[in-house]
Amino acid sequence: MLPDIFLTEREIALRDEVKAFVRERVPHQLLRDMDEDKVEYPREYVENLGAANLLGLRFPPKWGGRDMKWTAEIAALEEIGVLGTALGCAFSMPSIVGEALNVFCNDTQKEKYLKPILSGKMISAEALTEPRGGSDFFGATSTAVRKGDYFILNGQKRFVVGARGADIFVVYCNTNPEGSPYERISMLLVERDMGIRIDHIYGLMGTRGGGTGRIVFKDVKVPLENLVGELNSGALIFNQMMIPERLTSAGGAIGSARAALEIATRYSDRRHAFGRVIRKFQSVSNMIAECITILDAARGITYAAAKTVDSGLPHRRMVSQAKKFSTDACWEITNMCLRVMGGIGYTTVYPIERMVRDARLIQIWTGTNEVMNQIIQHEYYQEILNAVPGRDLEKDAADVEGESEKCYTDEDMWRDFN
Repeated sequence: MLPDIFLTEREIALRDEVKAFVRERVPHQLLRDMDEDKVEYPREYVENLGAANLLGLRFPPKWGGRDMKWTAEIAALEEIGVLGTALGCAFSMPSIVGEALNVFCNDTQKEKYLKPILSGKMISAEALTEPRGGSDFFGATSTAVRKGDYFILNGQKRFVVGARGADIFVVYCNTNPEGSPYERISMLLVERDMGIRIDHIYGLMGTRGGGTGRIVFKDVKVPLENLVGELNSGALIFNQMMIPERLTSAGGAIGSARAALEIATRYSDRRHAFGRVIRKFQSVSNMIAECITILDAARGITYAAAKTVDSGLPHRRMVSQAKKFSTDACWEITNMCLRVMGGIGYTTVYPIERMVRDARLIQIWTGTNEVMNQIIQHEYYQEILNAVPGRDLEKDAADVEGESEKCYTDEDMWRDFN
């Protein structure tokens, strides 16, 4: 398999361990019940992951992790991803929330929150998006005002996975309304029992059973010691957390796409039409080949992004590309696999229709793929325009003497006449 060339022996062993967990410890009925909204949040699943020491793989053993690299987490995520986006998200949340705690919190905070999160004894969630905010993170209107030894938190957040189910929320809020966009946001650790109110649980097209909802803070008292990092440093924390937000999306998408492809491949080797299995028809085999190629390309770019982060090199473009390409690939592959299976793929006899519904959301969350495009082009322009000059490629043109024809501005039209 393509991923094996990216992995160490220890990482391959981890992948196989996660594969066994997915095969043996996750009931098929759980997925069915979640998709039918019979499950509010898969708490037992997260508890079992924690008991198996499979949460927060990248973090120090002192807090319950395994001190592994991003490549290991991607390998684990591909196996978890075959369960669908809801269970993939539940697996990833301790990695996402844990990033803020591991990088920015003190040991007292880590002992109180990170350790139980990684053991599966405490369920975590991230409260980022606001009803009018969407991708406008720095326009957050939820406020936290200091009053003595507490912050008084007011506002609301929507699309919170685990709104119903989580014990602890990392909450971005405005602590400096007069500051610049990058100097006004802070992060607080807010326990459910501090007074969080659930105002709405969303009915979702897919990715169901994760308790996704809108939460409201009304004069919630949050102790000063629950501030993550420095006051008004939310932009720094946000930028750090976008690494796990987007790489976990990419890794899970690979697993979801692979699951759909495996089902369609087996189906096309068993289903007969016109006297032969349908894989013998070029239109079908071409779609399978296209899916294989796109999936391996998604794997390649995701592991490249993971290795870039692990190496400490600039990674913003690579992480954004991995999220965009892998989630787009998942959407394309699941849809193509449904086409391979025809009408039966559109029914609930196979899980392909759920996979298609799940795949649409991952192109939207953790920064839409349109936002990813903006990041990708911005970072690439910076790389090219600030790069050490190499070969002057423009001089490879046949009409090398046509320099006067290169007009970029209105002034260039008249330069030879002045």
